[in-house]
Amino acid sequence: MANVFFSESLFDAMSDIVFFVKDNEGRYLVVNHTLVRRCGGRDKDALIGKKAEELFPATLAASYAAQDALVLSGKKEIHDQLELHLYPNRSPGWCLTQKIPLRDTRHQIIGMTGISRDLAMPDQRHPVYAKIAAAVKHLHQHYTQTIAMADLVKLTGLSVAQLERNFHKIFSLTPRQMMVKIRLDAASSLLAESQLSITDIAVACGYQDHSAFSRIFKATVGMTPSEYRDVVVRT
Repeated sequence: MANVFFSESLFDAMSDIVFFVKDNEGRYLVVNHTLVRRCGGRDKDALIGKKAEELFPATLAASYAAQDALVLSGKKEIHDQLELHLYPNRSPGWCLTQKIPLRDTRHQIIGMTGISRDLAMPDQRHPVYAKIAAAVKHLHQHYTQTIAMADLVKLTGLSVAQLERNFHKIFSLTPRQMMVKIRLDAASSLLAESQLSITDIAVACGYQDHSAFSRIFKATVGMTPSEYRDVVVRT
């Protein structure tokens, strides 16, 4: 096939998926319309040939570049990584990210490709939806506490394996990812809307200390809680 990026037009039609291809220097070669819109651009030319630091806030760009470097070095692939993204209007949105290296015929890495898929609405038609929904409700009600898998097993009557499998089928997340999402949803709201200290927010969202909270927040959002607060409250 002459056009190796024949799927680009297909990804253009998917408003809930960000798609890109980068060269081995981290420059965008191919992007879809969703990525363009979420970067605040008018057309693809606004992104092609540019690196993350030219398109995103410095703290986010550094996180994306570090993640890309691991993929381009062949040290790591990214699969189903839960991430909280900030859109141009600074509203948060959750997605699952995949990134893999691209190799030539000699198996040398020549670039990378990736997608970030918005979390979909849960499949309420699933036969055990009610049980999994009850577990999610429990997480929402008790996210300030330590919740063990055994607690969810007892609540739902499912085995650990059944719980993990059905959580993923219904919500596209593991139970642990769901807990992270719930806690960081609460944390991001407090960072944006309150004057509480980072330590107080960490405790309010179920983290034992400031450092644990900051580590998980940065791994998921790409910036520290204080940097996030600076971005979302900046006028």
